[in-house]
Amino acid sequence: MATEHHGGLSKRERQIMEILYRKDNASVEEIRSEIPGPPSYSAVRVIVNVLERKGHLRHVQQGKRYVYTPTVPRKKAEERALRSLLHTYFENSLHRAVTAMLELNKGDLDDDDIERLARAIEKVKKEDLV
Repeated sequence: MATEHHGGLSKRERQIMEILYRKDNASVEEIRSEIPGPPSYSAVRVIVNVLERKGHLRHVQQGKRYVYTPTVPRKKAEERALRSLLHTYFENSLHRAVTAMLELNKGDLDDDDIERLARAIEKVKKEDLV
């Protein structure tokens, strides 16, 4: 089954995926304990099963419990989500997306943030020249 990007997930599905990316793997009860205002055990189990059917998760049995892991590494999932965001909201324009992010966060940027961004841009420019 093809793996979808995380843009098509519900709020609870995204919460569960975030927990699993943070923990690497977890049982339904471990996932449930990490969700703010957690739904019932049965509800989490249903959502995890949906995520597995969609191709986002796989499980292994450990004793009497199933332990779930994401099928796609976090970095790859982030890349897919960003590509979807660029396509959906910014007409594939990296410039427009970065400008929007800078505007949105301009009050939160400190000198270190700006310096790291400048170094990242310089690194890309140098790699392009090689």
